[in-house]
Amino acid sequence: MNDDILILDVASVEEAKKSAAATWDLDPADVAVKVIEEEKSFFGLLGRKLRVEVRPLAPLHLLRGRNIIDSLLGMMEMHITSEIAEDNRINLSGPDAGIIIGKYGETLKSMEYLLNLVARGVDEGRRIVLDSDGYRERRELSLQRLALAAARKCARKGRPAHLEPMTSWERRIVHLTLKDSPDVETRSVGESPSRKVVIYPLRRSAYGGKTPRKGS
Repeated sequence: MNDDILILDVASVEEAKKSAAATWDLDPADVAVKVIEEEKSFFGLLGRKLRVEVRPLAPLHLLRGRNIIDSLLGMMEMHITSEIAEDNRINLSGPDAGIIIGKYGETLKSMEYLLNLVARGVDEGRRIVLDSDGYRERRELSLQRLALAAARKCARKGRPAHLEPMTSWERRIVHLTLKDSPDVETRSVGESPSRKVVIYPLRRSAYGGKTPRKGS
């Protein structure tokens, strides 16, 4: 049987919600109940019985993750609303969204790391991504522009370009943006949290060809 579906015999829909919520460690509002079969009482001597199918309203790991985030935000007294979005994402929005993002998304990434660390024991292997009203997409576009501008400068001047320290996700965006460039190559250098991308010019050989690429 699918772990995300329960078939229960209960006296009421409310009982089904509470039972499923306790099984999945969710709030009763996070589950949906469908009545499959109803056995009515016999002259009031026997209570009504229902056979129901219960499902979570979203993937279990995202619902649990949202509950964890809500608890953290509550302790931090942040005015932020969490909402489950597509692609295994939880979106955070509200008056304090700028605070939760932090400089270059550092606070958001730290919360994402903490969330996955806490949730790992329950939903191992199912990573949760935190976003805030499209911040990650905006940051990705910003990194792509930064990478292309730095690559042009690097190729023109013939000197390496050192970018700011970045998270692994941000460094990957830079590497992917420039991976097919005929003029430069990229490598990650240093140790976290100061690990950064360095863009190197590709020198031409005496025969007009490029020197072999080194590992990035």
